[in-house]
Amino acid sequence: MAVKKSKGLIAVAVIIIILIILIATSYNSMVRKQEKVNQQWSEVQNTYQRRLDLIPNLVNVVKGVSGFEQTTLEKLALARSRAQSAIGNSDASAENYNRQADLQDSLAAAANRVIAVIEDYPSLKGTSAYKGLQVQLEGTETRIKVARNDFNAAVADYNNKVRSFPSNMVAGLLGFKKKEGFVADAGTEKATQIKF
Repeated sequence: MAVKKSKGLIAVAVIIIILIILIATSYNSMVRKQEKVNQQWSEVQNTYQRRLDLIPNLVNVVKGVSGFEQTTLEKLALARSRAQSAIGNSDASAENYNRQADLQDSLAAAANRVIAVIEDYPSLKGTSAYKGLQVQLEGTETRIKVARNDFNAAVADYNNKVRSFPSNMVAGLLGFKKKEGFVADAGTEKATQIKF
């Protein structure tokens, strides 16, 4: 009887140890994946900040070489100011992602309008300062795309972990919830038309 009781206790202890190991490894894995999501979101914000830092330089070059349509520059400055106000919010919620993405999309549209207007001014188009800034701005847009893709990959990896069995049970117990990544706005598959 004592042997059966001790074998039963050993079996229970082994099961408890296995459960503890499973919970600990699942928890640690989810924490790592959650931190990767946060890191990638910081990289998205970093690329947004790079864009915000380049815009005033572009505007100053354009102002210095040409006296074209002041309202275009004012709209660009306003869009930059709005986007700047959202940077630094490290809240990893879908609402914050979407808010910052909308503000950054408005800024990108304003910058594209400036570039389109500038291309109508041959003297501006040929300046090396403008060319350098245009290359930097285009590079920044590429970096934003890459950062968003990396962020979405980190979110997908995290969500796979949180939703897969048996880690989904641990996630539910410990409060790990599914996250949302960037999603293209409706109509973005159509080419943007710039009218003057």
